[in-house]
Amino acid sequence: MRTTRLKTAVVVTAALSLAGCGGAGSGLTVPQVVPAKVFSLAGFQPQTAVRAGQPVTISFTVAQPNGRPLTRYKTGAGPHTGVHLIIVRDDLAYIIHQHPPVGPNGLLRQTVTFPAPGPYRVLVDVYPNLPGGQPNFQLFTTVNVSGAYHPRPLPAFAPNLVVDGYHFRMQPHAALHAIQAQFIVVNVTDPRGHKPTFVPWFGALAHAIFFHQGSLDYFHTHICAPNAPNCGALPGVASSRISGTSTAPGKLTIGVLLPESGTWRLFLQAKLGGRIVTAPYTLQVAS
Repeated sequence: MRTTRLKTAVVVTAALSLAGCGGAGSGLTVPQVVPAKVFSLAGFQPQTAVRAGQPVTISFTVAQPNGRPLTRYKTGAGPHTGVHLIIVRDDLAYIIHQHPPVGPNGLLRQTVTFPAPGPYRVLVDVYPNLPGGQPNFQLFTTVNVSGAYHPRPLPAFAPNLVVDGYHFRMQPHAALHAIQAQFIVVNVTDPRGHKPTFVPWFGALAHAIFFHQGSLDYFHTHICAPNAPNCGALPGVASSRISGTSTAPGKLTIGVLLPESGTWRLFLQAKLGGRIVTAPYTLQVAS
C-alpha cells in the first residue's frame, strides 16, 4: 500500500550512493534523476476548510501520467471496480466510505458530511481499466474540518461490540503478525438476537478496512458470498488473495494481511437493516 513512497526512496538512495562513490575532483558524473510519471488527483475540491455537520461536495478527477483524466474504470459486479472514497480522521475516530459514480470526462463527485472537527485523510482507492496497467492503486489528500480538534485515544481491544443494536463478537484467534495472512471470525446478531443474512453492498457482503495508528497506512479486504463474481482473488491486488467469506447467517470470516506491526484500527462494515453499520476494532499486530 506504500508502493509509491518506497519506489521514491529507492531512487533517492541510489542517487545518493552514486554521488558518494568518488573523492573530490574524481570527475564522476552523477546521472540526473527524472521525476517519475505518476497518477495524481486533479482539481480536488474542497481546497479550504469545511464545517462539521454540513453536507459538502467532494470532487476530483484522477490524472494519468500523461496529464489526461482517467475515464476508464473497471465496471460490473464485485467490489474491485470503480473508486472507493475512504475518509478517516487522523485519530481514527471516524470513517466515511463512499463509492462516487464516474461522470463525464472522468469527474467524480460525492456529497459527504464530516461528523466532527479535525484533519481528515482522504484516500481514493482506484480500479482503472487500462490494458497492461496497474490493476489497483491509491491516491491521498487531506481535508480540514474547522473547529476545535480534540483527538481521541483509541480504546483497547474489546472482542464484543454493540453498534446500532447489532452485536459483533470477535472469536478468539492467534496473535496477529505483520506480513502473515490470517483469518478471524466475527459473529453478528441483530437487536432481537437473530443471526442476520448479509446482503451485498458494493459487491461484497462486508468490507474490512484497516488503518495503522499514526502513519495511517491502509489495507482493505472483502468478505464475499460463495462464488460471488469479482469479489475474491484479483490478479495483482494483494489484499484480494485473502478475501474472507460468509457461508452462514451471522458469520463473517475476515482475511487479514497487514504490512507492518503496531496498532491498527479495523472498521468492519456491513449493510444491516437497510443501513451501513460499522464495527470499529482496535488490533495489536506483532512484528
